Amino acid sequence: ARDFDDAISIERLPNGNFWLGVHIADVAHYVDEGSALDVEAYDRGTSVYFPDRAVHMFPAELATGLCSLNPHVDRLVQSCIMEVDRRSGRVVRYELHDGVIHSQARMTYTAVNAILTERDADVMLQYHEFVPMFERMHELFETLHERRRRRGSIDFDLKESEFVLDDAGQVEAVVAAERNVAHRLIEEFMLLANETV
Repeated sequence: ARDFDDAISIERLPNGNFWLGVHIADVAHYVDEGSALDVEAYDRGTSVYFPDRAVHMFPAELATGLCSLNPHVDRLVQSCIMEVDRRSGRVVRYELHDGVIHSQARMTYTAVNAILTERDADVMLQYHEFVPMFERMHELFETLHERRRRRGSIDFDLKESEFVLDDAGQVEAVVAAERNVAHRLIEEFMLLANETV
């Protein structure tokens, strides 16, 4: 990912359900309505991602600084915390909070996929304290994905294009980027948080 503006937490409750937290960096805390930052961000509409860089809605001091959910530092977030039934995947209780999180690790999609799909011994050893959490996430993902499928959701699992650049920054090739289980897992959790909100 180019941005580190979301984080996930998950626990197993005594009743067997999942306690899933989706935490989004609270940029709004730093941007007053009608301020120059607000006007500029409104004009830009979104961050723009190029093959070799990103042009953010906000200055780097916010986008990759104060609002980046870097590990081992306190960061402001807006959180959607949901109790999800372990069998049906239905949200049975939720809470919305402004808060502070202290992320424990910055994970990549590649590393999480290596743990969950490839069972890569070296990567699993490197992140051994988080492996049980990723396995809980994968279990919940499968339940949520099946629930969405039963509801008639269309899964557009299409490959995205990835640009390969040479040393001079010129496009050398365009290849199909692989969406692995880690991408799909995060997408499923974000969908659930959006539906809940």
